[in-house]
Formats: sequence, C-alpha cells, structure tokens
Amino acid sequence: MKKGKVMLIGPIGSGKSTLTKRLLEDPTPAVKTQALNYMDWIIDTPGEYSENPLFYRSLIATALEARILLIIQDATRHEQFLPPNFAQGFPLIPIGVITKIDHPNADLEKAEKLLRQVLSNHSIYKISSITLLGIPDLKAALLNLI
Repeated sequence: MKKGKVMLIGPIGSGKSTLTKRLLEDPTPAVKTQALNYMDWIIDTPGEYSENPLFYRSLIATALEARILLIIQDATRHEQFLPPNFAQGFPLIPIGVITKIDHPNADLEKAEKLLRQVLSNHSIYKISSITLLGIPDLKAALLNLI
C-alpha cells in the first residue's frame, strides 16, 4: 500500500465512526469519537472538529498525515456545517460520502446539493452502513488512491 491515510470529517452523528468500522471490516459497534482516532489507514475525526471553526486548525494539522479528505454528509440532515469550498483549503484528494441513504427520512438530492457546496465537482459516493450498499466501491476507490 502506498503511503497516506484517509481523513474523515463531518458533523456529529453523521456516521463517520460507523463508516470507519465498515471500511476496515471491523464487526465491533462504533463508539462516538472523542478525539482523533487513528485506525489502520483511516483517521476518524470528532464531529465537533467540523462543526466548530475553532477546531479547523486541528483538521488542517491532521491533514498533513493524510492523502484523502473524506467529507461526510448525512442524508437525513438539511444543513451543511462546513463553509463553501471548504475542501479547497486542504492539499488532499477530496471525496464526498453521503451516508444513511436507506434511512426513511433520507433526502439524497438535498444531501448531494449540500455536499457540492463544500466539494464542487469532486466524486461523491452514496453508502449505507446497514446494508453495505456502496461500501465496496468506496473502499476500492480509497485503497487505489492511497
């Protein structure tokens, strides 16, 4: 494997830790991340880091250890906490992920629109951590890039 890690960012409860577990094929339940969590080739960041601009410096510093920036958008949320074009502030390959696509309250069109504000024209994957829909494709793409 090439050198580099995948750094996940997104708001509290968006599914970052669960996605990390699925990508690493770890069957144990996800636990809320209270600090930066390094697991193999993934850096799982606390949701507070993307919701509070005071923590952006920590994200920028952590990005020095990564190659890919995975920005998570929960399909059940109707807001985006990150500012427009946020991904351009990182010297990383940005990829968007829409989680909870199979949730009854999922609005995929709205989720993609919100994610595009942050990512512009970069790749977006739609996944379910329950059914694993989209997880193999996302994992293959990430491993190919790192």
